[in-house]
Amino acid sequence: MARSNTMFPWATMAFQSTMLAIEANQVITMRLTKMALGGPDVKREAELMVSEKLETMAQGGQMMMMAALGGQHDLGADKVMRLYRRKVRANRKRLSN
Repeated sequence: MARSNTMFPWATMAFQSTMLAIEANQVITMRLTKMALGGPDVKREAELMVSEKLETMAQGGQMMMMAALGGQHDLGADKVMRLYRRKVRANRKRLSN
């Protein structure tokens, strides 16, 4: 995973954003396929999808608030991006098993 580059932070964020979009698309495809096929765990997957989004949004908001209170002008965007990518990758791994 790429870490923040102090010389080109915009390039790091552009890369992280692109990777998040690709990874999220993969998870969406896997979830839609799973839901289309049906089965006993489809309801649980839908519930998990919503609860994970709400939890991650709250965590990201808390991280941004702490960064703002700490005077970070970028609101800790790199840390929030890493949080979202970590959650998406965990879902991709779980859904691919």
